[in-house]
Amino acid sequence: MSRIILTDIEGTTSAIDFVHRVLFPYSRAALPDFVRTHANNPAVQSEIAAVRAELGGNANLEQVIATLLEWIDADRKATPLKALQGLIWDVGYQTGAFTAHVYIDAYDQLRSWHQAGMPLYVYSSGSIAAQKLFFRYSVFGNLLPWFSGHFDTTSGGKREAESYRRIAAALQQPAEAILFLSDVEAELDAARGAGMKTAQICRADAPPISTGGHPVHATFRTILPG
Repeated sequence: MSRIILTDIEGTTSAIDFVHRVLFPYSRAALPDFVRTHANNPAVQSEIAAVRAELGGNANLEQVIATLLEWIDADRKATPLKALQGLIWDVGYQTGAFTAHVYIDAYDQLRSWHQAGMPLYVYSSGSIAAQKLFFRYSVFGNLLPWFSGHFDTTSGGKREAESYRRIAAALQQPAEAILFLSDVEAELDAARGAGMKTAQICRADAPPISTGGHPVHATFRTILPG
């Protein structure tokens, strides 16, 4: 039996549409002024420095901003961008500009697993800060206490088996004790390559059903860790 649930967010617990229709446009519109206004904030400074390093070290602030906007448009999973988006979304959540979408079946099943004492973890390309905001400000209220921990791209890319080995090591559990949930077959392939159990969520707005041998579920309600 799996002892731990590790779940993706977009397309899995929550609609991809929410991220692309609400979160990304909000962060794109707010990013230029946010970076200019908070450029001396240590948390923002470190991410600006990371972007500059990637650009060769001499980029001015406006060049950094332009690069970040290009990364948003390309949906690039760049760690500095994800960190800054998390800071921007924090403002949006706290001011009530939006609340995070969570599917009702995911809400019900995550609650059931939590109540049964099964540890729940998140692995998403969004920063850990953004993940925490997402579940703290969900349409069902604060779900954050249900989760025992979070992983993001600092653990590695989601399509790389080594990332899942790092997560298993961080949890001090054998990989086979972890069930990874995602809508993306390539991520599931990587998790399975590391030894984890897998389940693919195929919702109405998701890509075609897996042909890679992963158990397929239309909702969380049919997932039985095992």
